[in-house]
Amino acid sequence: MPDTDTLLEQIKKAVLHTVLTQKIGVAFSGGVDSTLVAKVCSDLGYDVTLLTIGFAGSHDILFSREVNEILKLPHHVLEIDPDEFGAISKKIRDTISTDNLSWNENCIAFYHVAKLANSLGLDTVVTANGIDELFCGYNGYRDAFKEGESKIMELMDSKLENELNMMKAVNLVSSEFSVKILQPLLSENFINYAKTVPVSEKILDPDDLMRKHIVRKLASQIGVPEISASKRKKALQYGSLIHKALIKSR
Repeated sequence: MPDTDTLLEQIKKAVLHTVLTQKIGVAFSGGVDSTLVAKVCSDLGYDVTLLTIGFAGSHDILFSREVNEILKLPHHVLEIDPDEFGAISKKIRDTISTDNLSWNENCIAFYHVAKLANSLGLDTVVTANGIDELFCGYNGYRDAFKEGESKIMELMDSKLENELNMMKAVNLVSSEFSVKILQPLLSENFINYAKTVPVSEKILDPDDLMRKHIVRKLASQIGVPEISASKRKKALQYGSLIHKALIKSR
């Protein structure tokens, strides 16, 4: 049986050690990861405001509202202005000095999250980054599964390194608004714990489209709405329509 009690304790510990401000924003798409983190933070007594960004009519804006009809936490949405998008994406690319598409997309997303947080008087935003890397959330883990557990762990290490470096770029961008973006689930202690969770509790086989099974089970147990707990992954840059807009503007 998946040890969801230990997972919950480790998430709580990671949050309490990382998030030292009472009043926080949580970057929120309505997906299982961000909803789980929002619920845990709220249950721990933090003053949580959900922050969602995206183009008008995007999946993340619509879905986050649907999920929060059940969660009922304070929730603010910032719609990305298409007229400003080109200038902002260029500014961000110049700031982080990389052509890496995923980094640019995530930095654009968190630029808008930080802008929204700042407009609400928040200087700390918590994210769920780390769950996909540590619990086989990405499709690439399905291919790695065919080559055995050592291949999965190799992929995990490279994804973690990329994520940790990318979040430094994200914080460089968010600093324009004096907002700190925190990732408790990328802390060293949580990473070390998550690597001890058996792969069989994360991904079942090469055809496993859901993945992150222990995370989904915990989410259901602590009251994350089922539409979120059982939702297949949709990356931030796709759910917000940033990927589409960035490709179009190139």
